[in-house]
Amino acid sequence: MYIQGDVSDPNETQAKLSKLTDVTHIFYVTWANRPTEAQNCETNGTMFCNVLWAVILHAPNLKHICLLIGAKHYLGPFESFGKIKPYIPPFTEDISHLKEVNNKEGLTWLVHRANTIFGFSPCSLMNIIVTLCVYAAICKHEGIPLKFLGSKEAWENYSMASDANLIVEQQIWVVVDPKARNEAFNCNNGDVFKWRHLWKNYGFKEGEKVSLVELMKDKGQVLDETVRENQLQPTKLEDIGVWWFVDLMHVIGDFVDSINKSKEYGFLDFRNSERSLIAWIDKMKIYKIVP
Repeated sequence: MYIQGDVSDPNETQAKLSKLTDVTHIFYVTWANRPTEAQNCETNGTMFCNVLWAVILHAPNLKHICLLIGAKHYLGPFESFGKIKPYIPPFTEDISHLKEVNNKEGLTWLVHRANTIFGFSPCSLMNIIVTLCVYAAICKHEGIPLKFLGSKEAWENYSMASDANLIVEQQIWVVVDPKARNEAFNCNNGDVFKWRHLWKNYGFKEGEKVSLVELMKDKGQVLDETVRENQLQPTKLEDIGVWWFVDLMHVIGDFVDSINKSKEYGFLDFRNSERSLIAWIDKMKIYKIVP
């Protein structure tokens, strides 16, 4: 069953999700972008609460709640991502008005903290792969050099990524392995890379720090021409380009987090970040999202 709705609206969420009486697992992976951090926290916390309230009351066989957040949990001004209700486990501490959570026998949860996600999602607010591919396509179309426009620190220092399929594997692992429940785990590929090494095969060169938000704001017509000339899937710049997120990722340098806890609990899967990047770019090409 496919249900589309606005989970920021509690009444609409109740009306649509309360019908899902046979739900056994919730995998919550959505996120809404707002102008300020305070609004991000309020909006996303409310959305998640709305979903829990709608499902928990009507799904007697609900067993597990999975919440995907990010490694921004650990970063200075972003630390509130990990402090707002209900982003810090256990959920019952921060959404105590949901008495059903406290009374739900056997209900487990897990928080997954992903790093920069490498995956296939043409209309995602967090998909750095498609954004960089579109940037490269626009550079090619205009005949301008393909440059890394982040900071020198981000270019030279170590970074980490999380393959989208690896995240799914960790989420499934928790469902089948009772030892891992009611915990929070980092989820990354298990290796480190430097952007200057990762981009070498694609002709990227180091450039001066420039905001992609500013650089791309008038490139909608260029993308339209690129789509038409290469017979790509119809795409709008405002839907496919999360330029602000790429700007953020390319300012931060030398940020790594550990997956030792996850390995100690028994999750030993990993990915090669360079191969992961290549695989997702190839998939973008196959589905004609980018040339």
